[in-house]
Amino acid sequence: MADSSQIRASLFVTCLVDQLFPEVGEAVVGVLRGQGVRVDFPPGQTCCGQPLFNSGFRKDAAELGRRVLDEFEQSAYVVVPSGSCASMMKVFYPEIFRDDPVYGPKAKALSEKVYEFSQFLVKVMGVEDVGASHEGKVAYHPSCHLLRELEAKEEPVTLLEGVEGLEHVPLEDADTCCGFGGTFSVKYPGISQAMLDDKVDNVVKSGASTVTACDASCLMQIRGGLRRRGVGVEARHLAEILWDGK
Repeated sequence: MADSSQIRASLFVTCLVDQLFPEVGEAVVGVLRGQGVRVDFPPGQTCCGQPLFNSGFRKDAAELGRRVLDEFEQSAYVVVPSGSCASMMKVFYPEIFRDDPVYGPKAKALSEKVYEFSQFLVKVMGVEDVGASHEGKVAYHPSCHLLRELEAKEEPVTLLEGVEGLEHVPLEDADTCCGFGGTFSVKYPGISQAMLDDKVDNVVKSGASTVTACDASCLMQIRGGLRRRGVGVEARHLAEILWDGK
């Protein structure tokens, strides 16, 4: 376990959290500071470039990527409350800048210190119980990039099971995409809706009062599906649950 008094971490807040879900960013900072981490927020940060990269605009994505690399160059760790943005920085930046003599080394250095929020707590901090409490049944949806690119399978579940009063209930076909997929949901709305319908069906069948994930994008998609059906199930980021009872 790392000595939390010696750990500094920079928060990369993500576009969706910044613009639509600021409470998630506040919860991340609260949880980290509760574990003794010294958190800072580089103010010049912007989008990581993933939407552009996924749409084939590699040059434009690289322009944003260079800004991120410069902004976080001095960070000891970079914590991201999103598996998709974390994977962009950790997995795809080294690919984008592979042949760049200046930003290639910067991308490699950043990739080694970028962690998705749950991975940072469990793998770097050695924390499995943050002292949170939450009453009710909670189902967990593992987002695609978190699961497949970052291979974070156990960390979110470990943290959930450390929450006092929380009952973690299984979600059928949990590792199936919710249908958001960034620009995928815009390009293929019919397919996206069908995938969302299946996900909402399984959330309802789980009997959970809350569904959680580590990506605000997935939660926005699932929350929309639940509300349109009039289903009284909350959709909350893992950080919010870990900040409950504080």
